[in-house]
Amino acid sequence: MPALLPTLSGYQRGWIRYDVLAGVAAGTVVIPQAMAYATIAGLPVEVGLYTCMLPMLVYAALGGSRSLSISTTSTIAVLTASALAVLPDDRTPDELLRDAFTLTTLVGLALLLMRLFRLGSLVEQISPATMIGVKTGVGLTVAVSQLPTLLGVSGDAESQGFFGRLGDTLSKLGDANGVTVVVSAVAIGVLYLLRRVAPQVPGPLVVVAGAILLVALTDVEEHGLALIEHVPSGLPTPTMPMWGDIGVLMPGAAAIAIMAFMETVIVARAQRQRSEPPIDSDQELLANGVAALAGGLSQSMPPAGGFSQSAVNQRAGARTQLAGVTTAVLAVLVALFLGPVLDDLPEAILAAMVMVAVLGLVHPAEFVRLLRIDRAEFWVALATAIIGLTAGLLLAVGVGVALTLVLVLRSVSRSQVRPIHARIGGGWTINPETIDETASYDDMVLFHLDGGLFTGNAQPTQDAIFTAALNRDPRPAAVVLEAASVGKVTTPFLDVLEGLHADLGQEDIAFVVAALAPEAAETARRAAWFAGFEDDGLVQPTVDAAIERGRRG
Repeated sequence: MPALLPTLSGYQRGWIRYDVLAGVAAGTVVIPQAMAYATIAGLPVEVGLYTCMLPMLVYAALGGSRSLSISTTSTIAVLTASALAVLPDDRTPDELLRDAFTLTTLVGLALLLMRLFRLGSLVEQISPATMIGVKTGVGLTVAVSQLPTLLGVSGDAESQGFFGRLGDTLSKLGDANGVTVVVSAVAIGVLYLLRRVAPQVPGPLVVVAGAILLVALTDVEEHGLALIEHVPSGLPTPTMPMWGDIGVLMPGAAAIAIMAFMETVIVARAQRQRSEPPIDSDQELLANGVAALAGGLSQSMPPAGGFSQSAVNQRAGARTQLAGVTTAVLAVLVALFLGPVLDDLPEAILAAMVMVAVLGLVHPAEFVRLLRIDRAEFWVALATAIIGLTAGLLLAVGVGVALTLVLVLRSVSRSQVRPIHARIGGGWTINPETIDETASYDDMVLFHLDGGLFTGNAQPTQDAIFTAALNRDPRPAAVVLEAASVGKVTTPFLDVLEGLHADLGQEDIAFVVAALAPEAAETARRAAWFAGFEDDGLVQPTVDAAIERGRRG
């Protein structure tokens, strides 16, 4: 169990100023953004505000990143919307809210289950191509979903997916509200301009404050500019989960848990300074999981690390997670005192913030890079993106994970042996080419085993060695397998040795193992067959000794 407040270890008094200022700076970005992201999930804006409170405090107590700012992200928001969309249509607004908080609780439980089985490093093996595809699907789908709000038209609730929503919006362009379009365009322009020329200025805070002043001082609301629903003042109260809907929500919770963990770890590692301790994936699972559990009890969305607010946090000089505590306190103050002020916030402003944020997820250059380097990864990214745009983002996550598993299995199922060449003047070298270019030493065929064997690669390795030996002309007297790289003896490893000994023996070819580490050999002796194999002198400490033994047959 990691210690509480790990980032506060060795805290210096002079850091307080930097942490407080960084927390305030991050808050000016994360609080408006989190409120906007709540609308993506179809939830009231205050749910996004609440996500900046208890989950952020919990991560500050348990998380290992000093500058990560955790609330929610556009990816998590749209996956939340997808997970809630599978619920029956007869849900009341209050029941739907409770289901959303139940989903957050389930995400926390899924993350803690992954932590219990120490699956952090395994989940991190999910291909970057999957993340590229999912984020592309998220970016384009959410961007299209914001168009009706930016244009001041009503969206068709029956329109699903990227193409359905795009077609519905295009059919209503003639109904666009001029005032809403102008406000949206100005907000988007200001956000992009500030990001480019003055990144230290909190763009979301600027457009929110400007829009609230516009509504308070003019009559734009009477000209069709829609405002957000009433934001209640006060803090969230504890809620109980909708236990009856757990079975329906669990698949979505699993997908969200994977993406939340991946986003958190990616941002944490990107933000880590060289002087900071390495990011422990299992610790991040714990911190994220407990944060989600706390969020489920305090009316929050599933939390995850966000890049934009974390970048602001770091640029402002955050030294520890005291900055996160400061941001959470700022969110509490907003909830207590600024609810009536937020009632004058136009919906188009939140949509503009969402639009700018999600378009930043779409990077065509990443697809080009994958196409040039690894076509298999390119197809994974493209398939994931297309599925996300057509069939849904939850399915896209599942397909992306499955395709990653296929690529991993294909990679590890390849033969693990390479031929060895004799060097002029003595010694050996491993041939980096294919096994078909087998090198020989007199009447020997020599192989280097790259690592351990398991079910996936054992048979291909055995077949490769046996086939290469039979294809050698003239037929070799012996095959030597150098196994110095084998750190752990497994049952498939012993099965391969036994199989090669039997198969090669039928062809009158001796089989000798060389350079097996003492610890590995000790484990292998527990198998009666290997003990007899060793007693026959067929396990030698060096390649040279194995060659001498092979010559004796």
